[in-house]
Amino acid sequence: MTDPDLLVIGAGAMGAWTARLARLGGRSTTLVDAWGAGHPRATSGGETRISRASHGDDELYTRWSRRAREAWIAFGEETGEPVFVEAGCLWFGSAADGFEARSAATLERLGIPVERLDPDAVRERWPQVAIDDDEVAVFEPEAGFLFARRAVAAVARSVVTLGGRFELAAVRPGRTAGGRLLDVVDAEGGRLAASEFVFACGPWLPRLFPDVVGDLIRVTKQDVLFVGPAGGDGRFAAEWLPAWVDYDAAFYGVPAADGRGFKLAPDRYGPVFDPSSGERVVDPDSVRLAHAYLARRFPALADRPIVETRVCQYETTPDTNFLIDRHPAWSNVWLVGGGSGHGFKHGPAIGEWVVRRLDGYEPEGDERRFGLDRSRASEAGVRTGGDGIVRSWQGY
Repeated sequence: MTDPDLLVIGAGAMGAWTARLARLGGRSTTLVDAWGAGHPRATSGGETRISRASHGDDELYTRWSRRAREAWIAFGEETGEPVFVEAGCLWFGSAADGFEARSAATLERLGIPVERLDPDAVRERWPQVAIDDDEVAVFEPEAGFLFARRAVAAVARSVVTLGGRFELAAVRPGRTAGGRLLDVVDAEGGRLAASEFVFACGPWLPRLFPDVVGDLIRVTKQDVLFVGPAGGDGRFAAEWLPAWVDYDAAFYGVPAADGRGFKLAPDRYGPVFDPSSGERVVDPDSVRLAHAYLARRFPALADRPIVETRVCQYETTPDTNFLIDRHPAWSNVWLVGGGSGHGFKHGPAIGEWVVRRLDGYEPEGDERRFGLDRSRASEAGVRTGGDGIVRSWQGY
């Protein structure tokens, strides 16, 4: 069997889209994953991810998210399996000049639909939502959410449909020579060789490259909960409620869809987590905090039961920007990670960017933010508020 041009390790949103676009560009491509696309340990697993363009003043991520949204929609049309739901996204905030207002200004500047709403307008449009008179709201009508597990599995399948290969294997870097990686090796000693390698391994990237990635990516446990509305109550379904982000309260959520409950999650960093062997059981305090938050923002759900839970993980860099760069010692190896939920919606744009780098493109100016040698200020980034309070915003 002829060795492929490209071996992509990791079939999450970043890796699967890189493999798909590389194959569409003519490269012979093999995609490898230890447990399969969308598996329960994967950051790209789970039911849904918010897709939104709001990124404060950051035009690069705003443009990327819109381009990725178009690609996700086109992919659904191509495969006959829609993966994006245009439910909109509603942002809550407490400052008139905060992240929400800055996001709205950027969207307006770029011609992306956005609405600034006062509390009365929110109550009139979504009476199931509670909002205080001193709060502000921004609504993105063309935002929504992606069916995550379903979507990433479909993208991985498309690599094979396009003539690529998929291998189920847990691999690590193998032999090297002349400043290049020659192959990867699995637990049984089997080897897979290629001309180029992309490691898009999510929370496993620091383990595979401890000397290079090391503490640059921190992996933490994150709880997700699904609430069951009362029987016959459709107010919290995607037909009647958008996805939402509560910046100051550090909660976000997705309306009920596809037979699942109303999703919400605390967006604050959990404890350091082992993605392979960590027990995926939610912390009881997450349940307590969720009910307290529901009483404030969605009072009709305050006493409703938690019907499902999930533990995923964030893998974040100190400044929350992605890592997309060449390995410093091996000229044919690329490291791609630091995405978490923030990376999922950007999957197609990230894949496009990685293929451009494979084709020889050298980033300029602010595009260099993804580099290994970048000075990354601790706990500050594209989802950090201007008041000095850290806001991670990695969950969607």
